[in-house]
Amino acid sequence: MKIGIALSGGGMRGLAHAGVLKALEEKGIKIDIIGGTSAGSMVASLYAMGYHPEEIREAFKNNYKKIVGNNKFSLWSGIKHFTNHKKSSWRGYNDGQGITEVFETLASRKKVDNMAQIPMPIVIPSVDIKEEKEYIFTNQIPLNAEKEEAKYITNITVGEAVRASSSFPAVFNLCNIKEHAFMDGGALDNVPVREVKKQGADKVIAVKFEGEAITEESSVMDIVMKTVDIMGNKIIEEELKQSDYIINISTEKMGLLDTSKIDECYQYGYEAVMKNWDAIITALQV
Repeated sequence: MKIGIALSGGGMRGLAHAGVLKALEEKGIKIDIIGGTSAGSMVASLYAMGYHPEEIREAFKNNYKKIVGNNKFSLWSGIKHFTNHKKSSWRGYNDGQGITEVFETLASRKKVDNMAQIPMPIVIPSVDIKEEKEYIFTNQIPLNAEKEEAKYITNITVGEAVRASSSFPAVFNLCNIKEHAFMDGGALDNVPVREVKKQGADKVIAVKFEGEAITEESSVMDIVMKTVDIMGNKIIEEELKQSDYIINISTEKMGLLDTSKIDECYQYGYEAVMKNWDAIITALQV
């Protein structure tokens, strides 16, 4: 039986996915197929290339400044920066080049030049904003791909694929590759359960984040993130129905680009598995 896992987007909260993978390893669960969107693509790509969960945590801790850029991002400054430029440039607050550089470097250490060379089956969704269409970066095109709405790309570097999937509007520039203008994959496919199943997974675990409660102390960014979570959950309803178990992670007021709780975030993911282990193993049994 092949087990797959689909990791959602969520900004720097995405490191919690590494904690999930660590806990599953300790429990003896072997992941055969992996997929990830946005921040989930960062963890998924590293894991598929052979990085262990603890190494993924260290990679985030050592490179978060390059990934996030100026951590003093505000919603208003991002939107203002985005709207003050011509449509053809589609600029965000951060050009996203740091993401490409970090993941190109990490891939080179595993002697991986492009997605096709990754040993574990992997899927990374993104959206071409010009075509209004989903694209999947992968190392293995499904047999029935010609019948699918999504288009598949294998000839792309890991850094480009991760950056394309993580280009959250107003925060990062769109990722321009040839004729494409890619934006965050979460716009259409924030938890790629179906794509993981198409790669041959018999059982799929979906991992996503719980939206934080809004209180009188909530900031404008908190409200925006809650809105994104609500819309995202509506989009992924059908995806989640096709999963065999859903791991919900609470990260306690951790913002999109908050880098102050990296170790805590890792632990949140780990504990989410341990607290629900009996239900998880039951769901994975044939």
